[in-house]
Amino acid sequence: MEVTFRNRKLQRTFNSDKALRQAYGDSVARRIQTRLAVLKNAANLARVPTNPPERRHALIGDRKGQYAVNLDNRNRMVFIPNHDPVPLKEDGGVDLESVTSITILEVVDYH
Repeated sequence: MEVTFRNRKLQRTFNSDKALRQAYGDSVARRIQTRLAVLKNAANLARVPTNPPERRHALIGDRKGQYAVNLDNRNRMVFIPNHDPVPLKEDGGVDLESVTSITILEVVDYH
């Protein structure tokens, strides 16, 4: 799957081991790198595991349309499908098998 970033600062941070560790600490930085590898190696969003440790899940409320994967007990890597328009099923839900590109928005504790 193709992975892009919301802005250049986030892209620079994710593409530098040193910057990633400075921004998020060693433990979360390692998990970010692991989750990023899973996302990039998945053929589509449906192939990203919904069980731990990744636990891909759709967000709700004011984050509707966004997805996240777990990094630790609190932190999540949040992303959106990078398609215009987002591919939908007949029932109106997102067609995860057709989502082949995402944009990383942030790493956040939204709890």
